[in-house]
Amino acid sequence: MSTQEVSVCWLGSGRYTQPLDETQAKKWAALAQLQVSMHVIGFATDLRFRHFVQAARFYLLPELSAAPLRYVELFALAPMVLFWLVLRHNVEVIISQSPIDGAIGAFVKLVARLFGKRIALIVESHGDFSISIFQQRAMSAAGIYRALLKWCARFALRHADRLRSVSGMTRRQLESYAPDTPMHQFMAWTDSSVFRETPRAIPLTEAQAIVYAGVLIPRKGVHILIEAFAQIAPQFPAATLVLVGDAQANETYAQQLRDQVEQLGLGARVTFVGAVSQRELASYMGRARVLVLPSFSEGLGRVLVEAMLCGTPAIGSAVDGIPDVVQDGVNGYLTPPGDADALAARLADTLNDPEIELMGERARTFAETYFSPEAYVEGYRRLLDQALKAARHDREPAAV
Repeated sequence: MSTQEVSVCWLGSGRYTQPLDETQAKKWAALAQLQVSMHVIGFATDLRFRHFVQAARFYLLPELSAAPLRYVELFALAPMVLFWLVLRHNVEVIISQSPIDGAIGAFVKLVARLFGKRIALIVESHGDFSISIFQQRAMSAAGIYRALLKWCARFALRHADRLRSVSGMTRRQLESYAPDTPMHQFMAWTDSSVFRETPRAIPLTEAQAIVYAGVLIPRKGVHILIEAFAQIAPQFPAATLVLVGDAQANETYAQQLRDQVEQLGLGARVTFVGAVSQRELASYMGRARVLVLPSFSEGLGRVLVEAMLCGTPAIGSAVDGIPDVVQDGVNGYLTPPGDADALAARLADTLNDPEIELMGERARTFAETYFSPEAYVEGYRRLLDQALKAARHDREPAAV
């Protein structure tokens, strides 16, 4: 089915700059190949409402400082924006980027039906939506918050026409809520060209940097990585630990990590880099011996693929979607979550391995077949095609 003249709205809590950063600009330019009218509801990176056009039409809400306030803002304002888009721009497909946001899409879908509009709702899942938010920071009234989130997810998935997962773990979780809803699975967007095209600054056999990339929150297990590094640091005096990621998501935890480094006497060998661009991240990965993702929960772990595109092996926790990417002993290693001793042993293995280049080559080969921009766009093409068929079939009068 042709998607010409179709209007689609992506709805979620993602943040966007104006103009889009390089990675987001490439993503939406790629999706423009779908030849649909694209609208995006999300958050700005400041306290201003923003509307601009760059491949898609962006409607951005002010980014409030606290996550609970952003959820309140999203649920208060996004339904009005979305319903206006349905009436003004004839949106036929809503793509909610999590089951929580999906409750907004489901509500608008039901209200639009009262006005004679049939809308297809696609609900995506990029991670463990039932517990991951509680692993990021301490929350008051967590029981009430958890109950509300589960209600939103159940409501959304009950009214979804199609589902999209990014890994085997997210697929299984969605199926547990909505076993009869058609499912599509393909990886989240990554700016793969940046990582493919960035030459390694240091050959893998000479590299001594252990790199972590991601936000600094408890769910990511960065404190376990620091503990493991402390165990192997005396054995490998040239090894360093580089922590690349935003500390603002949980400043208390980030300070605890800095205190942990100082208490272990590792201040000269551990570097906190902060948030960086994709090009800068590719540069760090191109100087790394190994990329480590010691998460307690992870929908997929996109940074694993990005590191492998640079020819860098990865170590990840054997949880959720990480084993979809890391093949133990082939392109990296898997370790039990929270096990600093096991992680330390695998760090030592990678630093000692005389054939680390072979593991790096296998990592790059795997990543190049696992993700491509072309496969990403084609995944959405198939997803939209089937969602539109469902919505348009629903509009047809029953045969007499």
